[in-house]
Amino acid sequence: MSDRDQIIRPKKLSDEVEDRLLALIRADDLKPGDALPSERALMARYGIGRPAIREAMQSLQHKGVIDIRHGGKPRVATPSLDGVIDQLGISMRHILTHSHSSLEHLKEARVALEVEMVRIAAERRSADDLNDLEQLLRAQAAAKRNVPLFTQIDGQFHRRISAISGNPIFETLTYGVFSWMSAFHKEQVHKLGLEPLTLTEHRAILDGIARKDTNAAARAMREHLERANALYHQDHAQ
Repeated sequence: MSDRDQIIRPKKLSDEVEDRLLALIRADDLKPGDALPSERALMARYGIGRPAIREAMQSLQHKGVIDIRHGGKPRVATPSLDGVIDQLGISMRHILTHSHSSLEHLKEARVALEVEMVRIAAERRSADDLNDLEQLLRAQAAAKRNVPLFTQIDGQFHRRISAISGNPIFETLTYGVFSWMSAFHKEQVHKLGLEPLTLTEHRAILDGIARKDTNAAARAMREHLERANALYHQDHAQ
């Protein structure tokens, strides 16, 4: 089929408004916190009704581009990497729940990401980093009978390791992968009762980081994550 034969579908009116609002933000060099025109002003500017304006605004708010407060003008939002991850959360959990292969791919990606992150952590860690990780490990040990808190601190431990890299993209990706898998992780910890083993593995990871032994830290992290993956397979094979 040639380009001439392909159907051109008209844009929804709200999509066109959304594109124009994004262009307006760029053209006026609006910064986080700067106000956009009101709904009424945009209606007059574009010659369209309120529903299309409101739908475009809601879409941009959902994408983290603008903030909408009741009774005030919409404003350019402060960029947030965590916000992007949170916006993807519902879709990702739906995919992982209904696609076993996607969950396996995510686990494989997590191993590759976190093994490299712990190598960087072992090279760059400071005394403050070690203190923070030690405090998290102690807090997790104290919470081993509280499954939600134990799992929450588990995620904080992994995220704190990735933060040592100094690269916020790495930290956000680690947070995202863990949060997307959190429901599955809670099921493992609660059902299999492996809190003591998790704590032992976390201790081995921290010891490798403390000694600046990149190979030991990476090996401990890989064994920790692959053990969790293997147990998940066993759980679903029964």
